[in-house]
Amino acid sequence: MIQGVQIELISADRLSNLTSMEKIRTILDSVMLGNIVVLERGLTPDEQSKLVEVTMMEIRPGGFSGIEMETYPGKEAESGGIFSRIFGGKRPQGRMTVIGPAGQLKMLKIERDRLVAWASLTGR
Repeated sequence: MIQGVQIELISADRLSNLTSMEKIRTILDSVMLGNIVVLERGLTPDEQSKLVEVTMMEIRPGGFSGIEMETYPGKEAESGGIFSRIFGGKRPQGRMTVIGPAGQLKMLKIERDRLVAWASLTGR
């Protein structure tokens, strides 16, 4: 049997065909199995908030301990200021998101164009 961490790469095309709740369930179900999920196109801020909310309901003592999630900002978030976001600018969406089990995934370096993560087998 192969030992390691399973990484699931989900394309923007696949996510575009899902509702927000379907996206959240797809991501959370995979992470609850101990997988690391990488989204080609990140979630909207509303979807990220909902993912955290649903995750909090799934946490169980001695079981699922939550998620670690990091997104680097999309081009529209970098070019627009706070006023454009408040007064009707395009809703920013991350360029890429990495999500994994809280006990297994640790973000080591987060820069404007690079995420460095460490994943362990512990917690499985």
